Amino acid sequence: MSLTKSERRQRIKYRIRKIVTGTATKPRLSVFRSNKEIYAQLIDDVQGITILACSSRDKDFKVTGTPIEIAAGVGKAIAEKATKAGIAEVAFDRNGYLYHGRVKSLAEGARSAGLKF
Repeated sequence: MSLTKSERRQRIKYRIRKIVTGTATKPRLSVFRSNKEIYAQLIDDVQGITILACSSRDKDFKVTGTPIEIAAGVGKAIAEKATKAGIAEVAFDRNGYLYHGRVKSLAEGARSAGLKF
């Protein structure tokens, strides 16, 4: 029995989420990647709330270029918002995507802006 791409990603996602959880002091940095846009949010799983969110669709987001450059910009933006909110460390949740391309670029952008994970 072969799995579809979305079923395979869902299995990987569940496997990751058994391990990665977020708290108020160390939230989970969750990444969602669509064909055109990329989204990131900091989640407190204990209370079940989203602390911060940032995406390439935000009105104040001005980075242009290749999708990888845009993803790096989203990573930097979420890291800057997190440091303003007093969050220095996060748990990275790649959400079933491979750590490659836009997901990797977002993570490296967040790291370069001072977020630790």
